[in-house]
Amino acid sequence: MTIDAAEYRRRRDRFTDKIGKGTAIFASAPLSVMHHDVEYPFRQESDFFYLTGFDEPGAVVVLAPHHEEHKFVLFVQPKDLEKETWTGYRTGVEKAKEQYDADEVFPINELNEKLPEYLKNADRIYYHLGRDEAFNNKIVRHWKHFIQQYPKRGKGPIAIEDSNPTLHPLRQIKSEAEIELVRKAAKVAAEAHNRALEFAKPGVCEYQIQAEIEYTFKSHGMDIAYPSIVASGENACILHYVENNRQIQQGDLLLIDAGCSYHYYNSDITRTFSVGAPFSKEQQIIYELVLEAQLQAISQVKPGNDYKTIHDTAVCVLVGGLLDLGLLKGDFEQIVEEEKYKPFYMHRTGHWLGLDVHDAGIYQHGEEQSVILEPGHILTVEPGIYISPHIKPAEEQPEIPDRWHGIGVRIEDDVLVTQNGCEVLTSDVPKSVAEMQKI
Repeated sequence: MTIDAAEYRRRRDRFTDKIGKGTAIFASAPLSVMHHDVEYPFRQESDFFYLTGFDEPGAVVVLAPHHEEHKFVLFVQPKDLEKETWTGYRTGVEKAKEQYDADEVFPINELNEKLPEYLKNADRIYYHLGRDEAFNNKIVRHWKHFIQQYPKRGKGPIAIEDSNPTLHPLRQIKSEAEIELVRKAAKVAAEAHNRALEFAKPGVCEYQIQAEIEYTFKSHGMDIAYPSIVASGENACILHYVENNRQIQQGDLLLIDAGCSYHYYNSDITRTFSVGAPFSKEQQIIYELVLEAQLQAISQVKPGNDYKTIHDTAVCVLVGGLLDLGLLKGDFEQIVEEEKYKPFYMHRTGHWLGLDVHDAGIYQHGEEQSVILEPGHILTVEPGIYISPHIKPAEEQPEIPDRWHGIGVRIEDDVLVTQNGCEVLTSDVPKSVAEMQKI
């Protein structure tokens, strides 16, 4: 189950239709990260992969829709049997042209020589300045050369424009093939969470739960989407807790945030449950409040609604509940407007999901207009409440009684916007109160 060549071609065509007489340049991710002579796994740069499907380092794609012959050009590492013995096989120049539908393919060491041919008639360069300063500088040097020549030639790229605002809206709306890849990753992640729910018991260590989850991913040929969070007790109040080294005690809440990656398309699920005992009174109150916030937020995921409505809905439910419990006090509207709930709920209610876990695309068009949801958007919905023992209430807010301390709850699902509403892709993982009490 992969993306076929025709879809990659459609992606490039949609993008080049928008850049007109521009030339776009995308570099692959660098070679595997090294640490004391140990190589860490290579992960392709997402924009590069989205446009090509080419999954090797040391490559560059040039899209020049104005060029008479070569509108899609790849620069790749040539075949080198000695190096391939150490670092793995390369597609090479000839096979890359055949397999990836490129108009022309050159060895990467010819980039400086060949690139001017694809820039000379462009009106601008579309390029995102990334972390590779050496490559950034290379593109800027080419641009400066054409700027210096512009008075004599009267043509050539006069500006460098960030490619993200043009490409990323295209990435936000998922094709049917992309949706199926995310759906597959969601199904396997759901299986892993259900395995963890069965495996968890008092005396087990967090890392053992992590091992069960990631075994499930690997047994299906998938990778982790991000470092798995297995947080018991007070650790659940740490948003990005990854140590996973505590022994789980009876009656602990266990928050698991874990997802897998399938052909680079990701899932992202969080569940929180009680281990070895029913929820305590306080745990159940907070759990039910977060669940209600999530269910109401998901109900707002539909075409035509704006993205901000999802977060606002969750916040209103959480603030109302915290006021009822006496954990917040004051005027509802003022608390929401001044974000005095943030000691308990400090993150947004979700993010785009796709080739990246926090996928490409903006959430706001300036201060006033949030992005409008469309069929094909995939996002997470993940409200939470975290009552850390070290919580510092906002000014003029009450001190928190000890019985609430250490309760951390987050519930997260992956949600697809459909023509008439939404589909929860991760619904195979239970989340009712009854099912979340692991006794």
